[in-house]
Amino acid sequence: METKLQLHGFNNLTKSLSFNIYDICYAQTEEQREAYIDYIDEMYNAERLTQILTDVVKIIGANILNIARQDYEPHGASVTMLIAEHEIGSADANNEESPGPLPDTIVAHLDKSHVTVHTYPESHPHDGVSTFRADIDVSTCGLISPLKVLNYLIHSFDSDVVTVDYRVRGFTRDVDGTKHYIDHDINSIQNYLTEDTQNAYQMIDVNVYQENLFHTKMMLKEFNLDNYVFGVNANDLDPKEAQSIEERLRREMLEIFYSRNVE
Repeated sequence: METKLQLHGFNNLTKSLSFNIYDICYAQTEEQREAYIDYIDEMYNAERLTQILTDVVKIIGANILNIARQDYEPHGASVTMLIAEHEIGSADANNEESPGPLPDTIVAHLDKSHVTVHTYPESHPHDGVSTFRADIDVSTCGLISPLKVLNYLIHSFDSDVVTVDYRVRGFTRDVDGTKHYIDHDINSIQNYLTEDTQNAYQMIDVNVYQENLFHTKMMLKEFNLDNYVFGVNANDLDPKEAQSIEERLRREMLEIFYSRNVE
């Protein structure tokens, strides 16, 4: 068993996870586009998002102090939770570089921390491509790393493209006064994902280890057109039309994945 780091007082490191998911869809007509946006608004309204974040808070073992949530007109929603310290349980928080639960209960010291989610449904007025984006931020001060909630979040949304940023900020001191700028080993965000998730996505890492900055981009490998057309059956489409739709959807995913437009 590893020797525990003896800290001088509270662990003052701030660990921040910024998590963006994109769900891509093809809705051919104006009516279908409106129906898709209405579906997304209902599926991921403020009440549902509050439940997802409540589960996240349970995973990292915090107490909810305050909830602010709002549905927007014409579409979109936001939820913000202020979370605070939870008494440590029978075992210390597990920060090893491994996947988190789906979900399970982990308890840890937290203070002045928060979780937020904002949604952004939108559609292209000409080519039928609609994209739903959810931005989620989990910030913790204490022992547990918010990377432990990644698996739960990815499985809570229909995630075609995912971008994940993780940063450890500040420092904490040990009993000898030595500063520590990170309190757990991490080689890649990918190591916090389950094997089935790793196999399902193409992934790229961009890490700045000396600054404790970690970035992973993910794009779903398997493409089944039936999962992307809204309001119609892919088998009912003309083969040339189906190919054109698939090309537009794949281009949308690639542009988001590489963060640049493809001509």
